Amino acid sequence: MNAGDIGFILICAALVFFMTPGLACFYGGLVRKKNVVNTMMTSIFIIGTGIVMWVLFGYSLSFAPTGNGIIGDFRWLGLEGVSLEAGYTESAAIPNMVFCAFQMMFAIITPALITGAVAGRMKFKSLFVFIIFWTILVYYPLAHMVWAQGGLLGVEGLGALDFAGGDVVHISSGISALVLCILLGKRRDYEHAAYRIHNIPTVVIGASILMFGWFGFNAGSALAANGLAAHAFMTTAASGAAALLSWMACDIVKNGKPTLIGACTGMVAGLVGITPGAGFVPVWAAVIIGLTTSPVCYLMISYGKKKFGFDDALDAFSCHGTGGVWGGLMTGIFAKESVGGYNGLLYGDATQLGAQILGMVVTILIAVAGTFICYGLTRLLTGDIRVEAKDEIIGLDISQHGESAYPSFNGLE
Repeated sequence: MNAGDIGFILICAALVFFMTPGLACFYGGLVRKKNVVNTMMTSIFIIGTGIVMWVLFGYSLSFAPTGNGIIGDFRWLGLEGVSLEAGYTESAAIPNMVFCAFQMMFAIITPALITGAVAGRMKFKSLFVFIIFWTILVYYPLAHMVWAQGGLLGVEGLGALDFAGGDVVHISSGISALVLCILLGKRRDYEHAAYRIHNIPTVVIGASILMFGWFGFNAGSALAANGLAAHAFMTTAASGAAALLSWMACDIVKNGKPTLIGACTGMVAGLVGITPGAGFVPVWAAVIIGLTTSPVCYLMISYGKKKFGFDDALDAFSCHGTGGVWGGLMTGIFAKESVGGYNGLLYGDATQLGAQILGMVVTILIAVAGTFICYGLTRLLTGDIRVEAKDEIIGLDISQHGESAYPSFNGLE
């Protein structure tokens, strides 16, 4: 084991953890004043459930090498037997416990991404239960299938490349967000509520924290302090920056002027787009991925939501689901063997693009089926999962938590 690698990955784990409070700020700034506390709480509570579940059984289910390719077993319950000296694999530069800590942070932020799609209309107790079920039925199996030894979808299975969470994090949460917001139905005043942003500075702070943490998210997925980590760091920066600029261009084309909200949203979209390929594609390709991810997500937000009529309140699907799929396709095109060991379509291997598509299709199917099951189980336990009309009108801060983000505020905005 290498002390430098261990220190680097633990720092990266802390950076990934910080992304969840960043997401709370990002989402919290985007909603109305009357729903700020509830929206931020839907990210923050997962710090509690995510860590406790991971320690008790989540890591074991996600990464115990059972050989079935789908799910782990219970050999590491309570993290008993997770080594402080030996690695998860024989070639690992870090102990199994360090790998466990790093992966734990992914298990926290992934379900939190879903909550943006249903902001302003879902009972907190129902969301609490749903997230627990979803983490067990969707996240843990996908983490195993893509990243665990012998996983069905990963390089030892179908061959799909996912460096830091295109399938496992963004597509899974984005597709589930879409299904859940459709099942839940639109907000009562959807046509007027779609973009009632109450605090742009909070959005900027949240987006900036997300990008800060994303360097640990992607660079740390090299699982060592090495050249590949540096490469992933640079592709992350390049894609996020390029996407920020291309979203500004989209705003100018459509509305005649750039917006700060658009720049922040574009930056996040570019980070989503590069996540699956951060350690597989050249740095110049990351610029192309960022430049193209923003227009794809922009079209989904500006036209797709209206065309298909779903109320993805904070664009969890439009950014994470759409951007994750685009990033997965781009990985299959631009992957280069000298970077991460695999060639994509551009470098002569069309089968890699096919593997990417197949991996994403399986991920989508699991996310859709899992969300329906989790929704049904949640309704059995909590009853109607949508707040009553009067509670939606007065806001979820008061109705669900008895708190107000702004005590002097008495309106319904």
